[in-house]
Amino acid sequence: MSEQPGTSGDAVDFAVVAYREEGVWQVEELDEERAADLDGLAVELRRFPGDGGALGLVSVDEDFFVMVRVLGAETRLLLSDVTAATDWPLARAVVDHLELPVPDDEDEQEPAGDLGIVTDLGLGPMDMGALLDDLDLYPDELLSDIARRLGFGREYDELVGVGTSL
Repeated sequence: MSEQPGTSGDAVDFAVVAYREEGVWQVEELDEERAADLDGLAVELRRFPGDGGALGLVSVDEDFFVMVRVLGAETRLLLSDVTAATDWPLARAVVDHLELPVPDDEDEQEPAGDLGIVTDLGLGPMDMGALLDDLDLYPDELLSDIARRLGFGREYDELVGVGTSL
């Protein structure tokens, strides 16, 4: 097995939680150290009182993202690029949780997990798959598109800094 980068939050670009409270989207930053661990992230997300659970969005090394949705004891996962599991502990944890084989060097970049993770919020699996097929977008840009379609794009963009000039 190749040497993997550390599991610290150093590689996490950002981690946010989005949840609806009384029908209004709330978007907050999450601790990057906590977000670098799948189990810790799920525990952290359960602290938020969302009407339809809490949605965690984690971007790692401008390479891939993990989306985690918790509602009660249920945890649903989406990994934007299954091949990230060969290099990143967080992606590997998602693949392990989903009981998928770890990809090898010949595998193509493709999502893994629940493409219907936010269907009830307005973004179905076909549309999610189409978004994830755009390999030219960075994770923050993909997550911005997803956030916009779910109704919290402005809040996400402001928090993460998408679209702001340097």
